[in-house]
Amino acid sequence: MTRKIFKSILAVAGSILFASIVIIMGCLYEYFEGVREDGLRDELGLAAAAVEEGGMSYLERVPSEHYRITWIDTDGTVLYDTVTGTKNQENHLKREEVQEAFETGKGQSNRYSSTLMEKTIYCAQRMEDGTVLRISISSATVGRLVLGMLQPVLIVVVISMILSGVLAGRLSGRIVKPLNALDLEHPLENEAYEEISPLLNRINRQQHKIQEQFSELRRQAAEFDQITDCMKEGLVLLDKQGMVLSINPAAEEIFALTQDSTGRDFVMVCRDPEIGLCMKEAMETGHSEARKTESGREYQFDISRIESPGEVIGAVLLIFDVTERVLAERSRREFTANVSHELKTPLQGIIGSAELIENGMVKEEDMPRFVGHIRKEASRLVTLVGDIIRLSQLDEKAELEKEEIDLYRVAEEVLEELRPAAKEKNIELRISGDTAVIFGVKKLLYETVYNLCDNAIKYNVKGGSAELNITGGERTAAITVSDTGIGILPEHRDRVFERFYRVDKSHSKESGGTGLGLSIVKHAVLYHHGVIDLQSEPGKGTKIRVEFPL
Repeated sequence: MTRKIFKSILAVAGSILFASIVIIMGCLYEYFEGVREDGLRDELGLAAAAVEEGGMSYLERVPSEHYRITWIDTDGTVLYDTVTGTKNQENHLKREEVQEAFETGKGQSNRYSSTLMEKTIYCAQRMEDGTVLRISISSATVGRLVLGMLQPVLIVVVISMILSGVLAGRLSGRIVKPLNALDLEHPLENEAYEEISPLLNRINRQQHKIQEQFSELRRQAAEFDQITDCMKEGLVLLDKQGMVLSINPAAEEIFALTQDSTGRDFVMVCRDPEIGLCMKEAMETGHSEARKTESGREYQFDISRIESPGEVIGAVLLIFDVTERVLAERSRREFTANVSHELKTPLQGIIGSAELIENGMVKEEDMPRFVGHIRKEASRLVTLVGDIIRLSQLDEKAELEKEEIDLYRVAEEVLEELRPAAKEKNIELRISGDTAVIFGVKKLLYETVYNLCDNAIKYNVKGGSAELNITGGERTAAITVSDTGIGILPEHRDRVFERFYRVDKSHSKESGGTGLGLSIVKHAVLYHHGVIDLQSEPGKGTKIRVEFPL
């Protein structure tokens, strides 16, 4: 701004100086030219009077240093000229000033020489005898005067411009200094030019409005950050070039990022060609989806294009962890298939035995065996349906009635019920520990202990042993079931708690059961917020420990 004011002042000063020089020189030139013309006319009058009295003898005595006097006859012939004398000259009758003098008594004209840059003034007067006396004088034109005065004019211009520059610099500094000292944070507290008060008031209003909008933007940004930070889903905002504008912690964890990725190309962040192609597709079509497995988890990528009126401005990427859903869907399919198979097996046995009896193909003495088989398969079917219903209730997390339960007393009841089965396989059952009271569902806890002990008997060797230990601490209570059975191979340990999963299907058919026992144990323990630890060694036995929080 200082430079603009300086240039403006300097331009004004230069313009005024130039105009002043032109006007002054023009006025002075016109003034002196007028004085010269008046003097020339006076000289002509004196010369005319002298010529009428003295004739040509007067003209011969007149010096011709500055003026030139010409005496012209009535026919335009030059009688005498103070410069050339009486030598023959061209006829002057058609000269403008001469014609005018013959007609009106007096005449005047100016003639210019562009080569000599001179102006000649001619004044003519008709005398009493009808002849015309003309006087002339040469003077410099304006251009010649300007050239002649160029050096002093330039000196004046340079000095004037230097002084103008100095004054303009000081003046612009003094003008701008109060403006530079304005406190725009507090516009109304400034003591500046009165002319800028409306501007300061407008700045103050706009500043308040900007502060309100900025506060609102900060509040919205904080809310957005808080929401995205708490999201379990990954969220990535991209611009139209695919650069990361924002990425929440969930997305950073999914991509295993250790540094801020804002401003980086998303392809370099994700490093997955399939996701890059999906992003390109979303930019072209508006939406795309993809599935990706990362660190044992399965994620679904939903990419949507963001548009402003008539223009694509970016894209938003949402990442959903669908592992549980995929596993649940897989478990549902497997569960449906297994249930169909498990229900079909006893039903086929029942239907087969019933058809034999109905067709009279069973002897009288074999009838009890077939009826017993039907009852056994029906009981197995009832047990299976009961286990399925119980698992469904646990899946739905239905609220069950809770009470204080002594795990040691539950363990004694279970062992009392299982002793016949243990005696049949010559399995020694032992119980140890002490009272441990927790707040829970007795039926679920009973089934947990029962299934663990039942498996310790079923999958034990003849003449083996099984021990049930109950311990209680300040914060947890534990049930530990150890056996000397066949053990579990490492590849099966993570799956034995799945529904209908059997390590040895041929052996399980002999031992009976529905294949849902350990799955019920798992869900019952989770219902009580407990944890299960399984340790097993093939050929040496299995040890399962369940801990419940008090």
